[in-house]
Amino acid sequence: MSHAFTTSVLNVTTGATETVSDLTRDCEEFLTRASGGRDGLLNIFVPHATAGIAILETGSGSDDDLLATLHALLPADNRYQHRHGSPGHGRDHVLPAFVAPHATLPVIGGRLELGTWQSVCLVDTNVSNNNRQVRLSFLG
Repeated sequence: MSHAFTTSVLNVTTGATETVSDLTRDCEEFLTRASGGRDGLLNIFVPHATAGIAILETGSGSDDDLLATLHALLPADNRYQHRHGSPGHGRDHVLPAFVAPHATLPVIGGRLELGTWQSVCLVDTNVSNNNRQVRLSFLG
């Protein structure tokens, strides 16, 4: 049972702009090391109050569409009670209610089970914090 649970932390630099960062390859590399070819679950968790994990198509504009939708739903202005940081930063603290800070995905035969166009992504709208940690945990 000593290999039933394995965890690792990714350090991700997101830059000075709002971003959707594809973590799929990092998840697959982690599973290659951690799963031993077993079935199980991969949990992806970002321990930050202003970022989330999304499963979506990337590269075809969906990532930009997500950021545009978040702008429409959560405008970066001074309407928020939480007002420290960059202008509109309060919305960054509301983001995890819409884009959860975690996802749990099936692993079959040591491989991540995603749909054809699905990717695992870090969603970060907080331009004041560009260094993120993402915890990957395999249970199998």
